[in-house]
Amino acid sequence: MANKGMLIVLSGPSGSGKGTIVSRLLQERDDTVLSISMTTRDPRPGEVDGVHYFFTSREDFEKMQSLGAFLESAEYNGNYYGTPESTVRNLLDEGKNVLLEIEVQGAEKVMDFRSDVISIFITIPSMEELERRLRGRGTEDDETIRSRLAVAKRELQRAFRYDYVVINDEVEKAVQRINTIIEAEQMRFARMDNDYIRGVLDHVETE
Repeated sequence: MANKGMLIVLSGPSGSGKGTIVSRLLQERDDTVLSISMTTRDPRPGEVDGVHYFFTSREDFEKMQSLGAFLESAEYNGNYYGTPESTVRNLLDEGKNVLLEIEVQGAEKVMDFRSDVISIFITIPSMEELERRLRGRGTEDDETIRSRLAVAKRELQRAFRYDYVVINDEVEKAVQRINTIIEAEQMRFARMDNDYIRGVLDHVETE
């Protein structure tokens, strides 16, 4: 019944489990795809260029910024992140829901730029749990972890900007909550195909 896909921004502190939640959503929903962001940070173990991110140099990223090629772009923890605008637009026109898994700074730019965004903030049960998750990765030193915790405290203070806040205490429950949000948003009258509504009314008038 909907004639366009929905743009869904999903963000939260590093270590909140955004990546795991997104993977589960993509497995469960045929109508939803992930927008691949571009970044200047180095790949983490297991990350693949063109699958998890488009990895590029700082110089090339800045050239794309100057050409207005991003829906949003931001510098986070010393690295650039950005969402290619044309890719998102094409997917929405095809009727696909597009997930943007982006940092809080970038998410706010998208929310300021587009009024049709569905914004979801993923939060954690406690700062202690967040530190445990970050240390459990085993990929970052103490200084980086402390920096991420400091950034997380600032990001949590921006949760009020989002339409929805979902706690990731258990992945299955968090995914279920987000699925409920998506399904409810799809039933908003503003998202309905007007031709469908007119078709129902025409059928009533001919009876």
